[in-house]
Amino acid sequence: MDFIISREQLDQWCRVKAEDVKLMPDLNADLRVRSDTETFYREVADLMAEELIEHNAKGIPTKWIVPAGPIDQWKYFIERAHRERISMKNLWIFMMDEYLDWEARPIPEDAPYGSLHAVMKKQVFSKIDPELMCPPEQIIFPDPRDLDRYDDMVAGMGDIDTIWAGIGCKGLIAFCEAPHSRYYRISQEEFKNSKTRIVELNEDTLVALSVRRFGGYYDRIPPKAVTVGMKSILASRRIVCMMRCGEWKQTALRVMLFCKDTTLEYPVTFAMKYIPEKIVFCDEETLEHPLSKE
Repeated sequence: MDFIISREQLDQWCRVKAEDVKLMPDLNADLRVRSDTETFYREVADLMAEELIEHNAKGIPTKWIVPAGPIDQWKYFIERAHRERISMKNLWIFMMDEYLDWEARPIPEDAPYGSLHAVMKKQVFSKIDPELMCPPEQIIFPDPRDLDRYDDMVAGMGDIDTIWAGIGCKGLIAFCEAPHSRYYRISQEEFKNSKTRIVELNEDTLVALSVRRFGGYYDRIPPKAVTVGMKSILASRRIVCMMRCGEWKQTALRVMLFCKDTTLEYPVTFAMKYIPEKIVFCDEETLEHPLSKE
């Protein structure tokens, strides 16, 4: 049976004052609170660069699972990579997900919105010196036409080194959520072993994306996606979470830090329990919570 967070537990976690959270020794992750998001994105970029430099020196590949948002960290990583001539030739980038239209087809790259292939090409990969950049065949997106390829590649290459993750307001990583249906359910073990799959975006995800980007214009958000499953997520040796957006993420952050059990209600709890090294960056606003001020 799935563990359900009680109202009493959630209330208790959310009432802890931000300054007290910082001092707690038994949090689920290494919490790094910074005054602003630019500061922590720079630090995330340094972690990216340092892991790549270390692996290059050892002559071993670097394997990352990467979101198409947030991407602010890439700006500072690219600056350092260019300055220090850090090679990405032996870097493998596994993208988390891709939007699909209502018929489960990929969004064309020339569409006004919705193609994460286009986002990464235009805003990240095209800005990297070709002499440093990894070959395009080492950038792997989940593919609705070949769902097994992604997981088979991750398994064949061994563990992922780091998953760089934004976390949703209900604790999602990528679009990897448990199905929300009154007619069927899955167990925690099934979810833990979930593979790359096509999903309907949950309603709270549609609300969050449309409000944050398009003033509540829901029709601009594609209704489906193909997403990495929890099985490949948990193949990571380290997860680095980037928590921003203030009130959107305040409760999810408390769940990440305090919840000792896994729950389908907040998928990120699986990462907090099963991935060996956990680092969570957030800004001061996101660490706050309205209940802690009552």
